[in-house]
Amino acid sequence: MKRMLSTYGLYFAWLVALVATGGSLYFSEVLGFIPCTLCWYQRIFMYPQVILLGIASYRNDHRIIPYVLPLSVLGGCVSLWHYLEQKVPGFATILPCRVGVPCAQAYIDWFGFITIPFLALVAFILIVVFLSFARSGAVEDEASE
Repeated sequence: MKRMLSTYGLYFAWLVALVATGGSLYFSEVLGFIPCTLCWYQRIFMYPQVILLGIASYRNDHRIIPYVLPLSVLGGCVSLWHYLEQKVPGFATILPCRVGVPCAQAYIDWFGFITIPFLALVAFILIVVFLSFARSGAVEDEASE
């Protein structure tokens, strides 16, 4: 299993970024949910990964990992902050969104805990995990050469 993840980690990370971007666009363009300020920041961190990881997967180029990994870590931090604003009472008053839709508004609330920022956080975490496996596989391949 670990060997498969290290071999196809870039590809899996790209698939996660692709699904997350598609879901984000579905929520806003099809369902008409207006993105809040923090949603836009999460999109800024996620959308470029579709292109970068797609090209890297096609070329099997593991050198992209140090450049893409910070995008996922920072995006995950924004997602976590956004999720806390939605789920922890009083958290939204620390740095409230002032333009457009309030960041504490939850368009979806599946099972009482799954919101759009939660979905984004899961996507960012999965990308970090897959890239970590891909990085370890690249290091092992370099060591064996």
